[in-house]
Amino acid sequence: MSHQVLRRRSAIGAGHEAAVKAVRNLNGSAVTINSPPEDVETLTARGDSFTFDAFTSVDAWELGNLLYARLAPEPRPALISITLANGLTVFQTTTGAGVNPDNEVWVQRKRRSVMRWGCSSWFLNCKYAGDQAAFAAKFGLSDEQAAGYAIHGGAIPIRVRGVEGLVAVVVVSGLKQHEDHGVIVDVVEENWEPVA
Repeated sequence: MSHQVLRRRSAIGAGHEAAVKAVRNLNGSAVTINSPPEDVETLTARGDSFTFDAFTSVDAWELGNLLYARLAPEPRPALISITLANGLTVFQTTTGAGVNPDNEVWVQRKRRSVMRWGCSSWFLNCKYAGDQAAFAAKFGLSDEQAAGYAIHGGAIPIRVRGVEGLVAVVVVSGLKQHEDHGVIVDVVEENWEPVA
């Protein structure tokens, strides 16, 4: 887990402005998303979770809009969801036509995994080599229980300096799982900076 504390680089509203600009300039071309590391040690050091100096509903709005701006030109639709640890979803949108109710189910299952194990769903995928049965066996989950979790990339925990436990979970669903994870990492790294 990244222990580096991050703060937003730009003023409140920059995410919304980027989202509006993206909508006005849609071109339907694939976006470049960096692939996250697949080995758990490197992943733990970079991009398994993020610790911010603060994370309010306004920060969630900024992050959600920045994710939207990044994914809006992508022809494959995605669902973006940010939910606080208390279960309140503070940002959710789709990036285009074609998202279906199954994406919402994936979001819920990925989020549930992050909330229970405190790490990204991509980390769980890498740790268990994508083997959902091995994952379920490790934790003694019945088939019915295991169905409530997904070890499929795209959900990342958000922490806040000085706050014990997770504060929120940001989820992307609709792309390939490494892209679902990677786009969140890319957007955070581009728009947040280390606190000195």
